[in-house]
Parts: sequence; structure tokens; C-alpha cells
Amino acid sequence: VQLQASGGGSVQAGGSLRLSCAVSGLSFSVYHLGWFRQAPGKEREFIATINWSGGNTDYADSVKGRFTISRDDAKNTVYLRMNSLKPEDTAVYYCAAARAPWKEVLTSYMQYAYWGQGTQVTVSS
Repeated sequence: VQLQASGGGSVQAGGSLRLSCAVSGLSFSVYHLGWFRQAPGKEREFIATINWSGGNTDYADSVKGRFTISRDDAKNTVYLRMNSLKPEDTAVYYCAAARAPWKEVLTSYMQYAYWGQGTQVTVSS
């Protein structure tokens, strides 16, 4: 199983980025997907999740209204669109995958079995 995150970079506050995570080695369409981030000296933080049907999503309060998670089952890829970026969004962003009943909303890193390598997002003021 491989999860390859990409799309990170350096932007100014107020800018936008779209992260992508290409997944291989599992039946993508039946996996819940999530994005987490970790800033230096801080714990890994839940950002967004989408269930395997794509019908349920959830977001951390800190990113609601600014970030959007989506998935393309034809491309085995999950995305995180990030708008109105703030300096406090600076972190390494990780994608993750897990099996779960479709109604479940997975917001804990302990619920995810597979992880990508992370992509750095830096937001300057």
C-alpha cells in the first residue's frame, strides 16, 4: 500500500493550495480517507475526512469553511483544497486511509491504518 501526498509549498497568507494524495495497493473506493497535519513541537491534528461513499465529510473547526476534502475514485486520489490560508496552517500534511462502515466519521489518527509520507505547507504573513 502506498499513499503519495503532493502539492505542498510556500504561500502568503490568504493564498490557496490544493494537496493531492495518490493511493495504490488497496481497493480505494471502499476506504475512508483523511488529512492530518503536524506542526513542529505539536501533536498530529485531524483536519478533514471523507467516507468511502463520498457522502459524509467532517472538518476540524479550525479549517471549516476554508478547506474542502474530495475524492476521485476513478483516479484513486483524495484532495484537500485549502483557501484563505493562515500562518497557523503551517505544518506537514499527511493523508491516510482506513476501512470502516460507511456511516462512520473517522477523526482520530489511531483509526487510520495507512499513511502517506507528508507534504510541507508553509504560510507566511
